[in-house]
Amino acid sequence: MEKELETVTKLVDTLVEFAVAYGFQILGALVFLVIGLKAAGWSGGKISGLVQAKNVDQTLAKLIGGMVKVVVVGFVIIITLGNFGISIAPLIALAGAGAFGATMAIQGPLSNYGAGLSIILSRPFVVGNTITVRGISGVVEEVAMAVTVLVGEDGERITVPNKEIVGEVIVNSRENRVVETRIAIGADQDTEGAIETLGRTLAGVDHVATDPAPQVGIHEFTYGGVVLGLRFWVPSKRYFQARYAANRALFAALGDAGVSLLPVGSAAMPTLSGDGDGTAAI
Repeated sequence: MEKELETVTKLVDTLVEFAVAYGFQILGALVFLVIGLKAAGWSGGKISGLVQAKNVDQTLAKLIGGMVKVVVVGFVIIITLGNFGISIAPLIALAGAGAFGATMAIQGPLSNYGAGLSIILSRPFVVGNTITVRGISGVVEEVAMAVTVLVGEDGERITVPNKEIVGEVIVNSRENRVVETRIAIGADQDTEGAIETLGRTLAGVDHVATDPAPQVGIHEFTYGGVVLGLRFWVPSKRYFQARYAANRALFAALGDAGVSLLPVGSAAMPTLSGDGDGTAAI
């Protein structure tokens, strides 16, 4: 019993000595770690806000803020480990070896991050632009390091890996998309009057942009008549709604003006097929 009591007493004494010798050091290191992590988050957010205030794209601003946060966290961890008396040299070597192995294992996903960094730095498009890449169109909602998120007209979210974007032909139409339509009328019709009617009608259709202004003219000639071409711009988020509304207004305006379309099955119909972007005659 006396031996057990002596052992417990020695253990308590050892703990007290350890607490006296290292307690404040450990407490100080933990306090420094907590304050450092808070400071890292604050500094990252502050830098991101300052960069955005300079009219820099929000994706690039978030990247800069995140990099600042990571750097500050790294310094805080290194200093904290030093306060605990831990040598960081072996840890750095281990981290390097681990990073090399992880890089080889996740080479595919890392290519997305490299492509994302290229997009953020070169800025071929920004949030709010309408882009078409690899046959996919949508409004850019988010540009992350790994993926770019697009939103279609129906609200669907389209997630595109960044490596599928870099190196491809990107069509950036900003906030609008172009509508291209062909209308075939008979050769005996008033062509100039029809062009004026179509232009005037487009100017009065909701959501049809005035800058750039709609374009109406003779697109090509065909047997028995001419093919009028129309190009106008509408908001990307209302593309089909605006296009259908414009087609309805154009058809009614031509009828009111007494302009007859070439009948279905005429020799002109082969010239009215889609031109590769989904456009066709009314």
